[in-house]
Parts: sequence; structure tokens; C-alpha cells
Amino acid sequence: MAVVLSWNVAGRVRDGQERQIAALAGWDFDLLCLQEVTPTNHERWRGALEARGMHVEISGWPPQPRGSRRLAVLVASRAPLEPLPGPPLPWPERHLACRTTLDGATAEVRTLHAPLSQKAEQVKVRKLEAVFEVLARADDDSPWVLAGDLNTPQYESREGEIQTFARTRTGRIRPSHGERHDRAELALIAGLPRRGWRDAFRAVHGYGRRDRSWMPHHRGPGYRLDHILLSPRFTPVACDYIHEWREQRLSDHSAIWAQVELA
Repeated sequence: MAVVLSWNVAGRVRDGQERQIAALAGWDFDLLCLQEVTPTNHERWRGALEARGMHVEISGWPPQPRGSRRLAVLVASRAPLEPLPGPPLPWPERHLACRTTLDGATAEVRTLHAPLSQKAEQVKVRKLEAVFEVLARADDDSPWVLAGDLNTPQYESREGEIQTFARTRTGRIRPSHGERHDRAELALIAGLPRRGWRDAFRAVHGYGRRDRSWMPHHRGPGYRLDHILLSPRFTPVACDYIHEWREQRLSDHSAIWAQVELA
């Protein structure tokens, strides 16, 4: 079996980053996916993880990374990593694909940080569509993992109904978003499971758990935005969120971990 851990580290630097590194030091994982790695903190992340014997790959930034374009992603693995070419994507620094060994199998790993819905030029929609198109082509014998901050869904009912940010709380499509946005958000978290993939958290706990991996600073419901999705070759044995890291304000996101085995 192998342990996969994913965390949006919120671009923390200096003392904040050191506290995150100290928290991860208490965990034994085989694969780590980080989101919101920045030009300022990436060298420290690489150094800390390589000191643990991990192999590290980080996505590249645009020539002049500013604002939301400063946020890249990282994959670290106990086994060697081979970077893989990604599909044509808007904001390509938010996606990274690598080949590695996980639970004795050669596996393809992708980490993704989806942009917010309100970003211009439908970057969230186009990114989710492109990643889904790649993953949907995986056959049942391909061991693949997708982990990261997918910025969806808005709501999940105890009956398994999933509602995206393209809809209002009453379920109507927002005119500013449209049905394409709705389909794009559902593609990974609902479309992949229809093809035999597993949402590790829901596969283990069902829809009775009401966990939120991101909570607003003011009062509000929060959302389960962070996910580990597994192709049919992997079975989730255990999965949970590390909410105390968010509650301790190490990040505004809880981390998610899953223990997986080759089916």
C-alpha cells in the first residue's frame, strides 16, 4: 500500500512555510502533491523534501508571474519522477503530470489547482475540460492518480447530489456562468467516477460526512474543494482530511490523504 497526500499550502513563506514543513515531517507519505507553490517559496520546498529523500518536480511559471499566475504546483515522490507533457492548457503552471512508481506499479500522477470561477476567459472551464479529456482516455489497466484543489463542488447532498458553482443555491444555472461551466465542474468529480474512477474520500465514507476542506474567515458554509481521485487500478483503503492544519491556520485549506493499493 502507499500513502498519497495533497495540500494547498496557500503560498506561505518564512515562518508560515516552516510550520507547514514541520507539520509534514510528522507524516510518512509516498506521494505528495502541493498547490500554491510560488517563485518565493519553491526553493525551500524543494530543499526540505529532497532532504527527506524525495524526488521533486515543480511546474514552470510564465515569464512574468504576477497575481494568480504566481501559483504553481509540485509533485514529490519516494520513487524517481519523470515529467510528462501536459495537454494545451490555460494557466499551465497550475497542472503537472509525472510518471512514478506507486505501490509497485508504474503510475501516472497529476496534480491540479483549478482557477476560481470568476477568472476571465473561462480559464477554469477550459482547464477542467482539457484535463478531463486526457483522464477519460485512460483504460481500466492504467494506474492513475489526480490530486489537488479542484475548486468544486459548491454542495454535495447526503443522497449524492452534486451542485457546482455554476448554479445558485436553489439550483438554477447562473447566466454569468452557463451550462458549459456546470458540465466542466462536474467532469472530474462526477464524470470520472461514472467511468470507474473513485473519489477516495467518498468511496471510503459515502456522502454522510459533511467535511469542508476550505472555510471562509467570516461565517459561511465552506466547501470540499480538495480531492484525491483514483483510476480503477487503485483502491482507496483509507482517506481523510487533516482539518487541524487549517484550524491551526497553517493554510486556509485542509490537507487530504489516502492510503491506496493496487487493485
